[in-house]
Amino acid sequence: MDKEGLYRYVSESVGNESNITQIYVMKDGKTVYDECWHGFRSTDAMNVNSVTKSIIALLTGIALDKGSIKNIDQKVMDYFPDYSVKRGEKTIYDVTIRHLLTMTAPYKGKSEPWKKVCTSQDWTLAVLDHLGGRKGITGEFRYSTLGIQILVGIIERACEKKCIDLANEDLFKPLGLPERLLHGDSSKEDQFDFFMNKNPRKCEWYCDPKGSVTAGWGLCMSARDMAVIGELVLNNGTYRNRNIISEGYIKEMLTPYLKLGERFGYMNYGYLWYKPYDDREVYAAIGDSGNIIYVNKDRNISAGITGTFKPRIFDRVDFIERKVLPAIE
Repeated sequence: MDKEGLYRYVSESVGNESNITQIYVMKDGKTVYDECWHGFRSTDAMNVNSVTKSIIALLTGIALDKGSIKNIDQKVMDYFPDYSVKRGEKTIYDVTIRHLLTMTAPYKGKSEPWKKVCTSQDWTLAVLDHLGGRKGITGEFRYSTLGIQILVGIIERACEKKCIDLANEDLFKPLGLPERLLHGDSSKEDQFDFFMNKNPRKCEWYCDPKGSVTAGWGLCMSARDMAVIGELVLNNGTYRNRNIISEGYIKEMLTPYLKLGERFGYMNYGYLWYKPYDDREVYAAIGDSGNIIYVNKDRNISAGITGTFKPRIFDRVDFIERKVLPAIE
């Protein structure tokens, strides 16, 4: 399949690839593929869902490099001395930043308290009510979109600035990417529209009423934005000869700490980044609807794909390797 064939394949797809809006690929630091579908342009943005989590991992590294966060084994509660722990709760005192980054933090109940958190005035403090539980620290992988919100609270308190300002000043601007604006609404109807609307979005980031960005979803990026961030990861924290995040942290972030189960394709997990294969230097930031940052260190390739809301589409690594890479190489 060549580039024209790839474009036709996506255009004519009625299956998993039918919702793709942008594909942007860089090889050896140069753009080798840039195409759009469904009326999107290269500069348009889309809610990239859980890819947002992987950007929070990068911002955690920036806060560590600055010395604002001392180390990732610090206790979460060190940053919330004003929070009133629920009566009888003890586990919360043992949870560390590392537990949040590796999705091994424990939570109460079987499901996430979406309504309670997303209708509150401060989503970070609302999620803290969910952290902990009687089982203690088990090391078990528990995927939690809301739980990552606690990292935003930690970053903001440690750096004494809003997370969106840190992201703009120390990540997006140094990469030559557009600054993000706060979305500015958090009603139930608006949240539904934010997920379901299939039109291009602004370069924005969803936030709670306090102006703290959502950590598990809600960052709007183009495929090009994601490919550039992939280049940063590919080059161990350096972009265009400028060091943005320390090499040590990037390597630590990509190190596999857990082997995931069938639901996650038996991939390995680092700090909110996936390593799909045991024996290859391929990494990914993955979000629902097939949004993805793909990084292949073996072939010096980074790619971004955006897609409109479509249920049950998660991992596009296989699509990239079967269809996209042959077309660009």
